Amino acid sequence: MSTQSEQGDGTTDPGLSAIMSERRLLINLAYRLLGSLADAEDVVQETYARWYAMSRSQQDAIDSPGAWLTRVASRICLDQLRSARSRRERYVGEWIPEPLPDHAEWVGGRSGGATGDPADRVTLDESINMALLVVLESMTPAERVAFILHDVFRYPFTEVAEIVGRTPAACRQLATSARRRVRAAQAPAAAAVRRADVVRDFKQAWEAKDIDALIGLLDPAVTTVADGGGLASAELHPVAGGERVARYFVDLLDRVPGLTVLERTVNGQPGLVAQHEGITVTVMAFDVAGDRIKHIWAVRNPEKLRPWPGAAKPAPSR
Repeated sequence: MSTQSEQGDGTTDPGLSAIMSERRLLINLAYRLLGSLADAEDVVQETYARWYAMSRSQQDAIDSPGAWLTRVASRICLDQLRSARSRRERYVGEWIPEPLPDHAEWVGGRSGGATGDPADRVTLDESINMALLVVLESMTPAERVAFILHDVFRYPFTEVAEIVGRTPAACRQLATSARRRVRAAQAPAAAAVRRADVVRDFKQAWEAKDIDALIGLLDPAVTTVADGGGLASAELHPVAGGERVARYFVDLLDRVPGLTVLERTVNGQPGLVAQHEGITVTVMAFDVAGDRIKHIWAVRNPEKLRPWPGAAKPAPSR
């Protein structure tokens, strides 16, 4: 993205550094609101485009440029969330938020493999694990914005109200409703070390095609959701039940011989990456409670795998 680094007289814009320093916050905010890094990047680019579309006198009249950028980005996200339902209805199969790699694994998804700008990277904390992002998808746009802005980024309800277009009291109720959704959907999480052990055991049992061992690691009501987006083969509907999920994964190895499974961090949690002939074809995130896996989210849509090492390069545009 290009920015206006110089004023009309050729001198450096003294406010550029302060304005661009907000980019990381905006990327983090937009990704949590939209569940898509590509969409988050577009939102941030549009936000800066609106800033630089103003005259210098209009910019100078804004007391807090950072707060202005946050408001504009949040409102763009809110508009996108309101239109997302119709877009998701046209999506082929299940839609899963875009998975993100650990910073050590990050590559520039849009630049065909170049190292990404560290300032653009999303902070991988508890507010970004796949289980929470999936719950956020069940919220209304206003609930999601109120919850993320207040509970994650600690914005006061008076500021949230300006963005959502409701009273502070109404925004407080929205955040409360969102918290109820989160509590209802999330089981007590296993300790980080235990989560890693369970995912590692799953990998080993999967590679060994040991159905009994897999069933022992899966909650009886486990669900697996796969997202191919119509661009890669994937189950169009969730697979539920310990034995069915175990056999689904074993059958996958039979259908795709030579699949390599790697332990990787996915959205800050232990996960797995499947590669075929050196190409990353699936990224899997896990929800582990106690010693059992409750949910598996498998992203196969290549458009959502671009930040990952070994991702297939996008087809050249014509």
